[in-house]
Amino acid sequence: MQISNQITIPDNEIRFEAIRAQGAGGQNVNKVSTAIHLRFDIKCASLSDEIKEKILAQRDRRISKDGIIVIKAQRFRSQEKNREDALERLKVLILKAVVKQKKRSPTRPSKNAKKKRVDKKTKHGKLKQLRQKVSLD
Repeated sequence: MQISNQITIPDNEIRFEAIRAQGAGGQNVNKVSTAIHLRFDIKCASLSDEIKEKILAQRDRRISKDGIIVIKAQRFRSQEKNREDALERLKVLILKAVVKQKKRSPTRPSKNAKKKRVDKKTKHGKLKQLRQKVSLD
C-alpha cells in the first residue's frame, strides 16, 4: 500500500477480518459478513523508527496500548468497499502523524488595534453610565 512517495506498507503487514456489520440492513446484515476489521501492528511494521514513534505518540482511540491499529469499517454494504474504506482511513492516520505542523510565530497587536480597543471600551463604559439612574443631588 502506497502512503506517500517515501512511505509504503507491504500488504502482508495488514490483516483483514470480515465480521458481521451492526445496525439496520435487514437479512443482509444477519447473513453476510460485510464489515471489515483492519489490524496493523506498528511495532512489527517495516516503517522507520521515527515514523513508528510519531504514530504511537498520537492520541487516537484506534491505537491500542500494544501498538496495534484497529479500524472497523462498516459504512458500505459490500466487503470490498469497506476494505477500501479501512485502508483509506489507515492511510489518513499515518499521514496525519508524519506531516509536520507549522510552527506558530507569536504576533503582537498593532498600536492602532490597541487604541481602537481602548476607545471601544471607554465608549461602552459611557453608554452604560447613561443607563444608570439619575441622582437628584
